[in-house]
Amino acid sequence: MELVLFILIILVASILQTSSGFGFSILATPFLLLLFEPFEAIQINLLVSLIISMLLFKKINADIHYGMLRRLVIGSLPGLPLGIYIFLTVDISLLKVGISIIILFLTLLLLFSFRIKQKQTRDYGVGSITGTLTTAIGMPGPPLLLYFSSTNTPKATVRATILAFYLFIYFVSFVIQMIFAGTSQVVWTSTLISLPFVLGGLWVGQYLYRKMDQKTFRILTYILLFFTAIYLLLERFI
Repeated sequence: MELVLFILIILVASILQTSSGFGFSILATPFLLLLFEPFEAIQINLLVSLIISMLLFKKINADIHYGMLRRLVIGSLPGLPLGIYIFLTVDISLLKVGISIIILFLTLLLLFSFRIKQKQTRDYGVGSITGTLTTAIGMPGPPLLLYFSSTNTPKATVRATILAFYLFIYFVSFVIQMIFAGTSQVVWTSTLISLPFVLGGLWVGQYLYRKMDQKTFRILTYILLFFTAIYLLLERFI
């Protein structure tokens, strides 16, 4: 039963990640935590997301905003060690509650048409927050989603730039996780088992992406943000 649940989680999350460029960690992490130890769930999430980005890179290359990508990467560097420090020392459940409240508040602002201009300094700031959340809780998506949604960035640019950024952030985060938290055979075996279903998710996700317009893409973003916020908030009390 656990294997069937794991396969279903990987398949659905891979479809979501491929079709939108985000969402694997948002959807998969809560359910992987039901099946694995926290560090194992985070590392499986990091590895599978990295594989998806690698397999899609050739298809998304033309749509990547390389200037923004560079600033996100540079900005993430100070956040990565901060995140692993938080993972090792801070009560993560309290951190998740705080993050959930912020996400809910900002998503409500977006629903009421709150928008900001994309600026280079803001790219660095968002990168830093993303780096911190990646090594702390394995969930880099929310700050990127909030930022791109508030700047009305075209869906092709959002998807491609986020997936390209994941190539860097997930690889470095996984290395940091291994150094400071260790790894296990379960992580590698589970990742290997997931590969056929990741490939299936990529095929379905590519089809859905071609059918999705900008409005649908934005609605999907809001749903994912609310799902993330509610999960992080309720997890404290479950």
